[in-house]
Amino acid sequence: MTIHARPYHKAPEPGTRNPDSEPRTPDPSLSRRDLLLKSGMGFGALALSSLLPSSLFAGEPARSAVSPLLPRKGHHAATAKSVIFLFMEGGPSHIDLFDPKPELNKLAGKPLPDSFGTVITAMGEARSPLLACKREWKQHGKSGLWMSDWIPNIASCADDLAVIRSCVADGINHSSGVCQMNTGSILAGRPSLGAWTTYGMGTENQDLPAFVVMQDNATAVVNGPRNWGAGFMPAIYQGTPIDGGAEPIANLTPPNSVGAGRQKTKLDFLTRMNRAHAATRQQSELDARIASYELAYRMQAEAPEAVDVSGESDATKALYGIDQKDTARFGGMCLLARRLVERGTRFVQLYHGAGSKWDAHDKIESNHSALCRGMDLPVAGLLKDLKARGLLDSTLVVWGGEFGRTPMSEKGDGRDHNPTGFTMWMAGGGVKGGQTIGSTDEVGLHAVEDRLHVHDLHATILHLMGIDHERLVYTYKGRPERATLNEGTAYRKIMG
Repeated sequence: MTIHARPYHKAPEPGTRNPDSEPRTPDPSLSRRDLLLKSGMGFGALALSSLLPSSLFAGEPARSAVSPLLPRKGHHAATAKSVIFLFMEGGPSHIDLFDPKPELNKLAGKPLPDSFGTVITAMGEARSPLLACKREWKQHGKSGLWMSDWIPNIASCADDLAVIRSCVADGINHSSGVCQMNTGSILAGRPSLGAWTTYGMGTENQDLPAFVVMQDNATAVVNGPRNWGAGFMPAIYQGTPIDGGAEPIANLTPPNSVGAGRQKTKLDFLTRMNRAHAATRQQSELDARIASYELAYRMQAEAPEAVDVSGESDATKALYGIDQKDTARFGGMCLLARRLVERGTRFVQLYHGAGSKWDAHDKIESNHSALCRGMDLPVAGLLKDLKARGLLDSTLVVWGGEFGRTPMSEKGDGRDHNPTGFTMWMAGGGVKGGQTIGSTDEVGLHAVEDRLHVHDLHATILHLMGIDHERLVYTYKGRPERATLNEGTAYRKIMG
């Protein structure tokens, strides 16, 4: 699947002689659009605009127009139709949540043995003593997956989870780590995984955003919109941020003084002006702006119902913890995520701990206790609700951060960044639950078995969506670009 952008042909620069005084020959590279714009003072373009289908204009769904977000078939049979990515920003500690290390507690207070080699962390060379894990661990479900007492509700879903203990990344700081987990690269500027997914698969509901992003507080996520941007691809594939609070989509409802007819007239006129302007330019940002106006109009009918949770039962709200102070915010976001994928949204990403709140360089006990208290029940509620509605089979749920934490202590009671071995998990969407994949060493520092790099994780997610990451190509400046930067392998053993 390759897009080749048609170059925009500019008029030649005049030379020393008057070009109007010389005979002209047809320019074979002149497009039909350019011909209409440049002939007869552009009256041909006016005629063309009158022939364009009305569905191109705001107020009517683009059913007859070719939309870049129409649903498409993948390269192979998909097991997942949509993705919900639960991003724990800041780096949750795998060795305190999903990866028990008895040896770590035995060696607590001692320096890291020389057998592990020199370790460079975000704060420099690691010289601090090992920090014991204070959690209590139990096996859960028929599968016997190990989880700590920080996540009792997620533990009740153990048989639905594939816990990947051997994740590896390149970014040692938050900016590079978050960037890579979202875009595949530690350097900004590439399309996000959500953008690649919507580019490859489109969306099943043209009246809702294909790619939605929410965060749990007003603090900016590290790198901001670049995490869900489209990079060098057309801007229409970028994520749409919405709020998980009382008014999820700001300015969606027009004022009472503006009737439906007046609103339609205004948007029709605005769309015609924008399209006339866009006809002479090749700017994906402008095309995306036009598409967003058209989508916004359609959303005025569709989105209010999609984001209105008032009709949900009290039992459902309690399942997500919306009735409790600590879990109300993230619970509302998880419930919105379920409602969106239920209505055809392709990719939903939820940031928990926005602003690197999971970054526990000190006081990890109080830090992770509070964050797990706010995250555990909503995430479990999401899994149980999706399963009860028959949606978990077609919805891939991914949980994790940009990296994990070190077994060595920092500031006496915290842990530093650890991209060399950490845990993520997947559930639903064709994933075989109740399994543990890979392992880290005796203290949880390095992944040693079935190491899965970020590129492998992205390739696996795309594979479950029916996309071959090596065949999903976007040509940019003559270079074939891929979501995984020509690296990575889909880990097919994760599938049921």
